[in-house]
Amino acid sequence: MVNSLWQPGAHTIANANVTRFMREVSKTHGVKLDGYQDLHHWSVDQPQLFWGELWSFAGIIASETSDVVVDRLDEMPGARWFPNARLNFAENLLRHRGSGTAIVFRNENGETRSYTYDVLHDEVSCFAQALRAMGVTVGDRVVAYVPNSPEAIIAMLAATSLGAIWSSCSPDFGVQGVYDRFGQIEPKVLISAEGYYYNGKRHDCLKKLSEIKAKLPTVKQVVVFPNTSNTQDINGVESSVWWQDFVAGFAAQDIDFEQLAFVHPVYIMYSSGTTGAPKCIVHGAGGTLIQHLKEHLLHTDIHPGDRLFYFTTCGWMMWNWLVSGLASGATLLLYDGSPFYPDGNVLFDYAQDHGMTVFGTSAKYIDAVKKAGLAPIESHDLTGLKVMTSTGSPLVPESFDFVYEKIKQNLCLSSISGGTDIISCFALGNPTLPVWRGELQCIGLGMRVVVLDENGQELPPGNKGELACTAPFPSMPVAFWNDPQDEKYHAAYFEKFPGVWCHGDYIELTQHNGVIIYGRSDTVLNPGGVRIGTAEIYRQAEQVDEVVEGLVIGQQWQDDVRVILFVRLRDGLELNDALIDKIKQQIRGNATPRHVPAKVIQVADIPRTKSGKIVELAVRNVVHGEPVKNKEALANPEALDLYANLPELQS
Repeated sequence: MVNSLWQPGAHTIANANVTRFMREVSKTHGVKLDGYQDLHHWSVDQPQLFWGELWSFAGIIASETSDVVVDRLDEMPGARWFPNARLNFAENLLRHRGSGTAIVFRNENGETRSYTYDVLHDEVSCFAQALRAMGVTVGDRVVAYVPNSPEAIIAMLAATSLGAIWSSCSPDFGVQGVYDRFGQIEPKVLISAEGYYYNGKRHDCLKKLSEIKAKLPTVKQVVVFPNTSNTQDINGVESSVWWQDFVAGFAAQDIDFEQLAFVHPVYIMYSSGTTGAPKCIVHGAGGTLIQHLKEHLLHTDIHPGDRLFYFTTCGWMMWNWLVSGLASGATLLLYDGSPFYPDGNVLFDYAQDHGMTVFGTSAKYIDAVKKAGLAPIESHDLTGLKVMTSTGSPLVPESFDFVYEKIKQNLCLSSISGGTDIISCFALGNPTLPVWRGELQCIGLGMRVVVLDENGQELPPGNKGELACTAPFPSMPVAFWNDPQDEKYHAAYFEKFPGVWCHGDYIELTQHNGVIIYGRSDTVLNPGGVRIGTAEIYRQAEQVDEVVEGLVIGQQWQDDVRVILFVRLRDGLELNDALIDKIKQQIRGNATPRHVPAKVIQVADIPRTKSGKIVELAVRNVVHGEPVKNKEALANPEALDLYANLPELQS
């Protein structure tokens, strides 16, 4: 009998938000709920009751509530959530006041500053007044080219308090990458830092900012804040002003929050853009808010005073997810810089110094900590840490082992998965459920998730197939920008199985009602007609000590597909026949002979997006001599050159 890696104690279960929510549901609606699965079944069987109860439980602030929770529930897409409600996104995030700490910021140099709830409110008030004075109004776009700093949050809250739409990307994007995104949505205001630190170096933003402004004629004002220096000359950036001068003359006062429809746009997010121009995904204020409150309160068990951290940039949806933690009374811990500068202890130092209770990161980061030979369980006091979340790519079973052996034993390790498309998750953690090795703990409440085969037929647990959602949920995109007939929107999610959200993940539901993710379904390999998830190969290859990371593609070969594994090795190592054999034996012995690559090839670098995801499709295109569109979406586009015209792939 395989045991779970972690079991919640009776005290944890009794005091969890989700337990209190179940009690309230049982009392109000007269239903008997014997644990989480019963609650989940009720949430998808009674969506009107569930989302209505969640609205009350989360204490959503609105000038007008809606007597109708959802209209046109049978339309997918097309359902209308809380159609009569009027609310403001920023008002809900700024609901807490007083001298408690709202935000702590630290950069890789160790410089730290913090904001109380009152100070945060006042900073937002002044910035909102300045935006309003220059003519920003409902529906205008305010964009930011920013590091993960308090100014990003202040500007976002100020913009959305006015009903403007926020969009951001990180300052490591090149000029064309920024233009490919912001150029589509015609912003009125552009916010930027003058520079940022990464991996021990200062990086200037002003030269790129000047070029970006020249490409964005709709921008009336560029607001620059000092992040590394306050002595830079910004005169070279047209229509620019320092932040402190922009807000000068405005005194803090009560914020006049625009009351808007539930579906009023709050964020514009972007697809990765590696297969063409990035799609501009528009998310509504109400759907984003209620979904994030659900995930924070019920799935992450955030209580007022918790210290919430996610290692993210402002170009990844986890930034948006993190910021919503303000609505639950959490203190946000922001970090900007490399997670391995000056060494791999920096984030654990931060966790120890500031009493971090929720540590959010990526699967790749956990693997990198493991490869670095670190053992925070021995070197750091992580007493307050109660939840560790991981996303970005599947968390392999061995990384589950590592967290419990080398980071902390009494910890709810929640691998979570969703995406920019829904600005939230389909599968999440749960403080009242055990953690099973290699599994995401549960399907999110209110999400009717199923596994479908290639013909759209539902598969029982234990079978691999497409992650699909067969009923509407509030955080579905409002629209795609510049897509008046919703053609791009429908093509993105509903083309494969009409009326069903097809997410593009290759998954399995388990006997524990959890989820295993095997990678993206569009990168599933099909050698000899057998479907193989790339994550199954990564898991084994990266257990080999010499291998830092890998990338797998299927190469068209002799009327079939053959599996190609590219590996990046530890510094100074060269791939030889013995190591190739070792890698293949590891895969053969722990997966199947079908998983064994036909070729193993050493590469110096692996291309990835700005948010750290490896780009298998782009490499597959290069290998097959097909163009890769929009290389600006990549953090290291030059790495693609390593895969072109490889002699090893000609035989």
